[in-house]
Amino acid sequence: MNIVVLTGAGISAPSGLRTFRDAGGLWENHRMEDVATPEAWQRDPGLVLRFYNARRAQLATVVPNAAHLALAAWQHAHEVAIITQNVDDLHERAGSGQVLHLHGELTKARSVRNPAHIVGIGYAPIALGDRCPRGGQLRPHIVWFGEAVEAMPEAEAIIADADMVVVIGTSLQVYPAAGLTACAPVAARCYLVDPNPSNVPPRYVVIAASAEIGVPALARQLGLPVD
Repeated sequence: MNIVVLTGAGISAPSGLRTFRDAGGLWENHRMEDVATPEAWQRDPGLVLRFYNARRAQLATVVPNAAHLALAAWQHAHEVAIITQNVDDLHERAGSGQVLHLHGELTKARSVRNPAHIVGIGYAPIALGDRCPRGGQLRPHIVWFGEAVEAMPEAEAIIADADMVVVIGTSLQVYPAAGLTACAPVAARCYLVDPNPSNVPPRYVVIAASAEIGVPALARQLGLPVD
């Protein structure tokens, strides 16, 4: 069976990572416009770097939860592709092998001169003056608001081949990612795991629970591994 999983911030929140919604529309007391747009980078790159350095440092202190671990276990019996809106590395640390990050990765940096020059930095900070070999300043490898989500065609192709689609911890309100549910085949079985479901797409069976509870529960219901 080919299982495609679409995840959002709600799968990482139980691990201790704050979500944009839970922070009252702010990220660590910063407006999105001040830290997550190309204009913010042009205006104050130091602030942007400090913000993402703090998020990267926090990421180093948390671990995958039961939802991440269950998804990793599924791949032992089925083909599992994860499409995530998250920029953390918790899916990979749980053991999932096929993970597509729509919005970039916090543990990587890229050159402002050549976006194709991407380097892994783990949980280390980026400073002004940190440059790629060709001299371009390194910036977070994050898709900021106003930038193209270049992974969308690949994501659409992945979900179009699914036998089962599981959506976890996303409000399905942020486009273009929210439009992926429409790409699922008509015959695919579809599930949504969220404690406060809204905008539920047609055909989706709802598991109204937080990710670390709902994903293992769904696994047991479908006879899939839990860990």
